[in-house]
Amino acid sequence: MRLLSDAELAQILDKEIFHKISDAADSLGLECYVVGGYVRDLFLERPSNDIDVVVVGSGIKVADALRRSLGRKAHISVFRNFGTAQVKYKGTEVEFVGARRESYTRGSRKPIVEDGTLEDDQNRRDFTINALAVCLNKDRFGELVDPFDGVYDMEDGIIRTPLDPDITFSDDPLRMLRCIRFATQLNFFIEEETFDALQRNADRIKIISGERVEEELNKIMMTKTPSKGFVDLQRCGLLPLIMPELSALDIIETKNGRAHKNNFYHTLEVLDNVSRRSDNLWLRWAALMHDIGKARSKRWDPIAGWTFHNHNFIGAKMVPEIFRRMKLPMDAKMKYVQKLVDLHMRPIAIADDVVTDSAVRRLINDAGDDIDDLMILCEADITSKNQVRKQQFLENFRMVREKLTDLKETDFKRLLQPVIDGNEIMEMFHLKPSREVGTLKQTLKNAVLDNKVANEREPLMQLLMEKAKAMGLC
Repeated sequence: MRLLSDAELAQILDKEIFHKISDAADSLGLECYVVGGYVRDLFLERPSNDIDVVVVGSGIKVADALRRSLGRKAHISVFRNFGTAQVKYKGTEVEFVGARRESYTRGSRKPIVEDGTLEDDQNRRDFTINALAVCLNKDRFGELVDPFDGVYDMEDGIIRTPLDPDITFSDDPLRMLRCIRFATQLNFFIEEETFDALQRNADRIKIISGERVEEELNKIMMTKTPSKGFVDLQRCGLLPLIMPELSALDIIETKNGRAHKNNFYHTLEVLDNVSRRSDNLWLRWAALMHDIGKARSKRWDPIAGWTFHNHNFIGAKMVPEIFRRMKLPMDAKMKYVQKLVDLHMRPIAIADDVVTDSAVRRLINDAGDDIDDLMILCEADITSKNQVRKQQFLENFRMVREKLTDLKETDFKRLLQPVIDGNEIMEMFHLKPSREVGTLKQTLKNAVLDNKVANEREPLMQLLMEKAKAMGLC
């Protein structure tokens, strides 16, 4: 970040849009300030396109005056119920709102709003770094108003509330997630008193809709190091309420002197590994959920020790119920995450053994177009502290990738579904949808994938008749 004087702020804001806003406000005799994230990002040297303007008085009037001064290229949207207006001009969006005072009832995050002063408006802000205001009126253009020392908090890398954090979070519990999201995005620390308030008020998150929770979680997921956010969510008690299945992984059990690893922190390491290689939000979700079934599958075996057999299969079955509860999309995105969770052990199993054409063909067939994403996830999943074993796995994964490339080029036709489908099988043997039909289909599919029979009608029909005869169907 850089510290900016009022003169430097005035220089940065020396743009047509800000001078037009200034003229519009002055013509009406109203104070106006650019506030919030736009000001914060000036100091943090981060790009920001959304401009929020607070007017001590009617924000709608200033917005309308601005629209008239900008002419036909400007478009205004007025939201009278909220006392706000938005002006769009040459790719820039400016949101206007009148300065206001807010009060809350315990059962709702919807505030009771009254007209207020700039001080009232800054008092209602969530964090000190978002409570900065820069005057746009001509006689004070560029003057910073920072009553809570938000600039110094930015310099120190601290997230802190302007007023009592217990009141701030209890009034609007969504601010708790925003607190952790900002700390993660900016790589800041949450001030101690503020963090303690997160712990005390965690239960209040229950009044927030799943959609709003999802929005904040997605923003945490898309940060450079999302693990930081999830560690904070777990530490303050929010994660057990939002995603108890993930929180449940934060345990190490020891029996007969043998312990398993902490699967929560392993999961976060995998998530960060994936995040370094991909901006795909849903691949990151797959990383977060890849071991979600381990808490339910954990068993003690006197010989093998702690086991998590079929955790991938159990986890895949859990994905739809988690997505549904958390208001995540129940479309192809969920199916994608579910598939990667289900398949994430397959490349590891291949890599731990001889890399055969047959095994790789099956993997390509099951993963389809998502094979590359699956390989990213699996490579990210190698978090062993044993460097020799880690290197061995990564080398074997390299061989899997080479085999994938070769087979994609040479076996494309072979990877197609058998030319004889289930409908034809049912018609031939007068069957309804049943286990027998599935067995016959799988026989043909396996033969094609294992390169035992060409994907051609005549040899497949011969194999089909042999299998059907063996099953007593003809």
